[in-house]
Formats: sequence, structure tokens, C-alpha cells
Amino acid sequence: MNDKQKIKVLENRIHRLSEIGIALSTESDSNKLFEMILEEAKNITNADGRTLYSKDNDGNLNFEILRNDSMNTVMGGSSGKEISLEPVKLWLDENTPNQSNVSAYVALTGETVNIEDAYKEDGFDFTGTKTYDSKSGYHSKSFLTVPLKNHENEIIGVMQLINARDENGKVISFNKEMQEQVESLASQGAVALTNKRLVEELKTLFESFIKLIATAIDKKSEYTGGHCERVPVITMMLADAVANMKEGKYKDFSMNDEERYELYLAAWLHDCGKVATPPHVVDKGTKLETIFDRIELIKTRMELLKKDHEIAFLRRKLNGQSNLSFDKEYYDAIKQIDADMEFLQECNIGGEFMNSDLQDRVKSIGLQKIKLFGREQSLLSNNEIQNLNIAKGTLLPEEREIINDHIVITIEMLEQLPYPKNLRNVPEYAGGHHEKMDGTGYPKGLNKDQMSTQAKIMAIADIYEALTAADRPYKEGKKLSQAMRIMGFMKNDYHIDEDLFEIFVTSGVYKKYATEHVAKTQIDEVDELNILGKL
Repeated sequence: MNDKQKIKVLENRIHRLSEIGIALSTESDSNKLFEMILEEAKNITNADGRTLYSKDNDGNLNFEILRNDSMNTVMGGSSGKEISLEPVKLWLDENTPNQSNVSAYVALTGETVNIEDAYKEDGFDFTGTKTYDSKSGYHSKSFLTVPLKNHENEIIGVMQLINARDENGKVISFNKEMQEQVESLASQGAVALTNKRLVEELKTLFESFIKLIATAIDKKSEYTGGHCERVPVITMMLADAVANMKEGKYKDFSMNDEERYELYLAAWLHDCGKVATPPHVVDKGTKLETIFDRIELIKTRMELLKKDHEIAFLRRKLNGQSNLSFDKEYYDAIKQIDADMEFLQECNIGGEFMNSDLQDRVKSIGLQKIKLFGREQSLLSNNEIQNLNIAKGTLLPEEREIINDHIVITIEMLEQLPYPKNLRNVPEYAGGHHEKMDGTGYPKGLNKDQMSTQAKIMAIADIYEALTAADRPYKEGKKLSQAMRIMGFMKNDYHIDEDLFEIFVTSGVYKKYATEHVAKTQIDEVDELNILGKL
């Protein structure tokens, strides 16, 4: 080979190293990255055998990829064939490094080892190699073992090449030029692999932090525990069902892995604003609950009211004024007080609806007078009457507004984060699950044309979880037939997307989720055709 040809070969190799560097930096799959490193090492050296180890935190070298062309061996990596070989131990015991094994030695010292002939090598123990050769008929001769060092000069793995070959297939030793290029390749690969691992570690940390926030919110209230965890389950189940549609409005909807991850994180973060919601509002299990349930104060007043009647009754008896009429009046009064107390206790438990007749009775009871500390006052305060007359649930309008503000806080919190490009839609997805198709939702009053498909999906997930949850303060979890009927009404009222709801029903997502996350006592038959208006 003349000088001109050598220069051309060198230029090609430099160009190839540049190309492999770019390829390594863009590859996201660690197995493929490992394979690219070994494949390029083969291009440089024409090595027959190639092994790549990764170094773990337990002091071992684990086999990641094993290739041998002559033996038709393809194991590890993306091959799907597991490597059954035991890891190489770096330490024989706590104080003794394993310097007899060439791969372990390289991992411990960070030095490249180039061996011309393993059968003539005295510095390392090749007993295992020779045993394999005698059984298989293979002949392991030249070895090049190179450390993979990251940008901090830490050894993260080892690459070992066996039997370099010339253009005629004859086994040769690894020359200096080959060694330098393989070392350069190993360095590039190590840095690329470290970057990928760093990205994965940061991704795992970010995801763990998000789940930590969600768990903290769920733990904050015994009544909504698990909501932040369950909504992502329903969201992703429905999103996958929508992506599988082959016809209809959403037949063109699809999500790649990054888009699925974006929606998944948004679902975990959809209620993060609740960290700022006062616990006494979130946990308001009864209408009169504050720090404690004020129904107990009313019970005390009722007992005082009974005592007042009893005292008046006894005074009449002492004065000789007692008669059947007075006695009946007393006993009727006591009976009425008990009935009123039972009624108020029932009112104190939030429900789906409270009609005006019941509200008028609360007001009438509240107007009764009672003496406390020598002063006459109404049996119920205006605030107690207002709370007991809450028509739906346990929250006053101003308390409901505080709850609703969590979504505003969610958006404000999420919009302050510096998202990478693949997560930039998280605030919109997470912040849109209380919007409605007719534009009457909150916080922005968006209509169906202004909402993303992902936000519409999450709206359905949030509602379904809330309806079937068995841990809400003012109600038990609804049976499936009830929950789906309510959602059917919401679909008819343009609160949720009718096409997505149809997919939610016909794909069986609601049933699959219920089987795994809803109590068996809540699972019953659902009239799907009626709910969808198909009858």
C-alpha cells in the first residue's frame, strides 16, 4: 500500500469515526448503542469475536453482548437471546482484586491490554478460554481488551475483541493503529452511553418527583387518597384505545412513545395545585365539618332544649298544674326535638340533591330559640343553616371556588417549569380536565374546538375515577351502571366529548379499569346502548 492509499484509508477511517460519533449521540436504545460500538470495532479490526461488558455497582462485569462470527454466536443486546454466563468478578474477596482475568484487570486499572497469543501469555489466566476451545474446536489467539471510560474518566464497561483477521481471513494480532482507533471508539461509545444513562436517570428522578407530589396530595386527604394515582391509569387506557381506532372521528389519532410519556406525566400532575388547597376544605366530609363536625354542638343545644322542656314540665307538676294535655305536650315536644335532630344529622351528610322543602324545614328548626349562658339565641346560626342547606355535596359555593382554584394553581405551577420540547404540552393537558365541550367549564371556559384530544381524554378519566371512587367524603363509590348513566347525561349535555365517551364504552376501558380498581360490590351490568343513545 503506497502513501496515497494509506492517506485515503486514514481519511475514510476518520470520516467513519465521525459518522459513528454522530450515530452514537443520537441513538436512544442502549442495546443498539452497544451493538453499534461492537460493529464498528469489527469494521476497524475484522475481529471474529466481540464481547461488551457493563460494570455494575456490585463489583461485577456483566455480559451485555456476545458475538462470534465463526461460531455463529449471537447473544445479548437486541437479539432476544439471554447470555447465561456468570458475571466476571472484579474482586476475589474484599481485599484481593481479580487481576488474573484480563477483562477484570482492564476494568480495575483502566489500561488497555493487547495480547498477541493467549496460549503464550503468562500474565493472565486463560484456563477458561482454553477449556472452551478444546470443547468447541475454536482457537482463541489474539485479544484486545479496552476500557470504556466516561467523561469523568470512570470505567463503566469493557470491550473485548478476539482474533483480528486480515483480508484473507487469517488470524493476526491487533496492531497499534487498530488499538488506537478502537480506544477512540470506546471513548466515544462510553461518553454516549453515559449521556443516555444520565438522561434516563434524570427522567427517572423527574418522574419519581412527580409521583412523590401526587402521593403527597393523595396522602393529604384520606378521602381522595389514590385519585392522582388512578387517573393516569384510566387516561392511558383510554388513550391507547383511541389510538387503536380504525374508523370514526379519531381514526387518525396516534401517539409515539414521547407523546404517550407526555400525557402520562400530565395525568400524574393534573391535581398538583391541590398542594395549596386547605385540608379542611378538601376533607370536608360533612356540611358542618370544620376542624371538627359542628353537628355535635347542635346535639348539645338540642339536649339543652330538651332540658328546658323538662324543667318547665317538672315545674308544672310541682305547682300542681300537670294534666294529660300538658303531659302530652311535653312528650310531643321531646319527640319532635329528637326527630329534628335526626333530620339535621341526615342533612349534614352531603348528597346529590336537596329539595326546597327540606331546606325550609332546616330554616324552621333553626329559628327555634334556646337560652345559652342566660341569653336567648336561635338554635342554629345563619352559617349553620347555610351549610346544612347545601344542595349538593358538602361544600359552600365559596368553598367550591377554593377547590376549583386548584386547577388554576395547577396551571400556574406547571407553566413555570422549563420543559424540554417533548413535554411542553403538559400544562395544557393537565390544566384542561375541568373544561367542557360547550365552553362552560373552568378555568378558561374552553370549548371542544379549543381543547386537545389529550385534555378531553383526561376529563373523562377524572370524572370516571371520581364517580367510582369509594373514598369520597360525601358519598360511597357508585355502581358502574350509575356512574356510566351520569356520564351519559354529561355527554348529552356537552360536558364531555361524545366520540371519546363512545370509545370509552365500546372498547371496554371502563370495565377493564373497574375489574382491576373498583370494588366488586360496585360492578354491575351497564346498558351500553341506552347510555350511548343507540336505542
